[in-house]
Amino acid sequence: MRTCVGCKERVPAVDLLRVVVGRTGDSDSSEFVIVPDVHRRLPGRGAWLHPVSECLVNAERRRAFGRALRVQGVVDVTAVKAFIGNGVEADTEGPVAPNTEQ
Repeated sequence: MRTCVGCKERVPAVDLLRVVVGRTGDSDSSEFVIVPDVHRRLPGRGAWLHPVSECLVNAERRRAFGRALRVQGVVDVTAVKAFIGNGVEADTEGPVAPNTEQ
């Protein structure tokens, strides 16, 4: 069981998208980029989020990514927005379901 950083609901991990933090620019920068970890294999501290825009907006508004990932500074969630915006919300198999249409 994992907790969504957007809505704080506890659900099985298969229903959530794992996100991790990566630093942008040089090592002195206080800017961080949050990226989706679709295969749940990227190193580092992760946070869990329902792959829907509501939870993403709530997490941004509450500044939950910084707390959950233990980073201080500017957090860029553009990659997660793009991932969710590409139709992941409509998947019934969860955030890692492959697209089988041809």
